[in-house]
Amino acid sequence: MADDSLATLGPGAGPRGPRPEQHPTAPVGPDGRTGPGPDRTPAPGRAAPIVMIVGLFLAALNLRPAITSLGPLMEEVRSGLGMSATVAGLLTSVPALCFAVFGIAAPRLARRFGPGAVVCAGMAAIAAGIVVRPYTGSTAGFLAATALALAGIAVSNVLLPVVIKTWYPDRVGPLTGLYSMALALGSALAAALTVPVTTALSGSWQAGLGVWALLAALAVLPWLTVVRGRRAERGPAATAPAAPPALRVGTSPTAWALAVYFGLQATAAYVTMGWMAQIFRDAGVPAGTAGVLLAFTMAIGVPLSFVLPRVAARMRNQGLLAVGLGLCGLAAYAGLWLAPAGGAWVWTLLMGMSNLAFPLALTMIGMRARSADGVVRLSAFAQSVGYLISLPGPFLVATLYQHSGGWGLPLALMAGLMVPQMAVGMLAGRDRRMEDEARVRH
Repeated sequence: MADDSLATLGPGAGPRGPRPEQHPTAPVGPDGRTGPGPDRTPAPGRAAPIVMIVGLFLAALNLRPAITSLGPLMEEVRSGLGMSATVAGLLTSVPALCFAVFGIAAPRLARRFGPGAVVCAGMAAIAAGIVVRPYTGSTAGFLAATALALAGIAVSNVLLPVVIKTWYPDRVGPLTGLYSMALALGSALAAALTVPVTTALSGSWQAGLGVWALLAALAVLPWLTVVRGRRAERGPAATAPAAPPALRVGTSPTAWALAVYFGLQATAAYVTMGWMAQIFRDAGVPAGTAGVLLAFTMAIGVPLSFVLPRVAARMRNQGLLAVGLGLCGLAAYAGLWLAPAGGAWVWTLLMGMSNLAFPLALTMIGMRARSADGVVRLSAFAQSVGYLISLPGPFLVATLYQHSGGWGLPLALMAGLMVPQMAVGMLAGRDRRMEDEARVRH
């Protein structure tokens, strides 16, 4: 048995008795009585939940610096590696590709090794990829090392919502907010500090990118504690309420709505992280200021990402939230086209609010399934399919930019994509459960 299986991640915090959103079939505990799995799970000790919360925070803090640290230094990386704008566009599409490919493997890895062990390995992969990639000396090596870091991010992306659902089933909103806030904070710190750190390190873009490996190495420590703690406690434990094993998630309309919504918001997010700083630089904004503007976009999400999931979790239908965030995105793209430098702070504020579609999507994933196992299936499906959908976006933006010589066409494309994003957000926000819609595989 894995040290940290989906069924024994830790103690549930919910009240005794089945919660309304859980699967109605109650498992049999090791004492022969039936009841919700979390109540039957052996308590891992007073410190374990604290370690897990610290681990969640540090892991989420590392899910974006590998990406947002690159945007402010994209021009230096391109010059140092002899990279064309088209290849740079491919580089901004690599995150989506890796998240789709590696994210779909996360449930199988979790069943075999346990989510805690997989997240721990993911943090180690992030650290290794970030520290290696600036010193490979070639575009191919840079891409390969980036893919290693993104593989670690991908599996953690999928599994952290599952950890929240399993350990704290009655606190999905607040802890998703903490997770989203830490993710936004990590994004903002990397965007804001990469240029100053590079300057402090003798102007070396390699050192400016590689320094973020220290943060990932720090995140390994609490997860090692969690994994070792689970091994020390190995023994019979009840199985948490699980979705039927033969469910075909792809037959659920809600799962597809979530996947498309996730994909379109990811397209907007990665174009923002990869190219917003360059948009401002092309408008005459200094590189350092452009990095701060990008950081401000991410920083908006720090407080709001903590609040939005709590609000969304109290609503039966989150569709209006999805529409409101989409309208912010439309206004931001219009402003970037009309006066990118003149209204820079306003456009970054609106874009930061639009990017709250990510924590909204995570919250809806947690609410659209009845059980932890259902969440891991839905999370893997929505994120993997969603990132595949987002794959062409950054590359198309780079291609349009290179061939048109400006940002008009790329911004028109991104504004156009906001319309279907709002439409599928309305569908994904309906009060439905994936298990009630998905067909059983015969």
